[in-house]
Amino acid sequence: MNEKIPVAVLGATGTVGQRFVSLLADHPWFEIVSVTGSERSEGKAYGEAARWLLPGEIPLMVREMHVKPSDGSLQGARLLFSALPARVAEGVEPRLAAEGYIVCSNASTHRMGTDIPLLIPEINADHLALIDRQRDLRGWSGLIVTSPNCSTTGIVFPLKALDDAFGVSQVHAVTMQAISGAGYPGVSSMEQYDNVIPYIRGEEVKMEQETRKLLGELGEEAIEPADIEVSAQANRVPVLDGHLAALSIGLRNAPNLNEVEAALAAFRGVDGLPSAPAHPLIVRSEENRPQPRLDRDAQDGMAVSVGRVQPCSVLDFRMVSLVHNTLRGAAGGALLNAELLVIEGYLGEAAREVAFA
Repeated sequence: MNEKIPVAVLGATGTVGQRFVSLLADHPWFEIVSVTGSERSEGKAYGEAARWLLPGEIPLMVREMHVKPSDGSLQGARLLFSALPARVAEGVEPRLAAEGYIVCSNASTHRMGTDIPLLIPEINADHLALIDRQRDLRGWSGLIVTSPNCSTTGIVFPLKALDDAFGVSQVHAVTMQAISGAGYPGVSSMEQYDNVIPYIRGEEVKMEQETRKLLGELGEEAIEPADIEVSAQANRVPVLDGHLAALSIGLRNAPNLNEVEAALAAFRGVDGLPSAPAHPLIVRSEENRPQPRLDRDAQDGMAVSVGRVQPCSVLDFRMVSLVHNTLRGAAGGALLNAELLVIEGYLGEAAREVAFA
């Protein structure tokens, strides 16, 4: 089999949907055959329906593609990338999974489902085992795999490295989140300019719950959440892309600063996935890094950067982490999940042949 795997992007005209389209345009395994959107966009050419917000032009392969409804014909796609709003995803994604589609969702709706993997390949690839339970319980021939909230992604990488090495007991996370995380048109300029908004609806709960699920252990019937106390505070700041998080972390064992820095630097990626960064966790030694403008595009926007690692007088250690929220924290993370599903055989042997060609 030499053809690429046919895929569809659900909610393709929005901010995250556009990131999916951009990342998939030249992907070695996947080819977009269908894009979907809201009633406002249905029937229009994608180039007309999408207010393109990314650098460069809309990829030629999708520019003239007509936008379909998300519950309509998907032109032979087998794998679906969902950038649907949560309220739409709640009904649409399970229906598509029941019809046999493989759904890689960026929506928040199903992340905490006990039988649905919340997945980052470098963090918890073993949680894919939930898929068998999901199919048994729901009678689906397809499946749903979710990726976490963008701010959760930025904090869980350093936590994973430290939890494996020393055991994490507590974390306090204060995020400074980019305006692109609110979608388009998002926060009005009158609210955001010359301002910090110390509230983002639902964000703090997501960080607290999702972190514990991602770092949890695979049990017989569900994920056993990690025994970690997580307290989060979320702020919207006038930065275009890049979520910064100030972390204070309590550890079960008592390493020194050099050991903490070494554990972070030793964190490694996954092999065999074309979108996976070689260095998913980058440790910065400069006293004023990471910064969104300088570091959000590290490893093509797929790496998390961490810096200002130092002892903490309240817990044990403190540091700052940064993630590109619409790349690694959204579309890029879901794309990695799809690549993992391919090499693990969830799309069948023909799809695996594409990966190992």
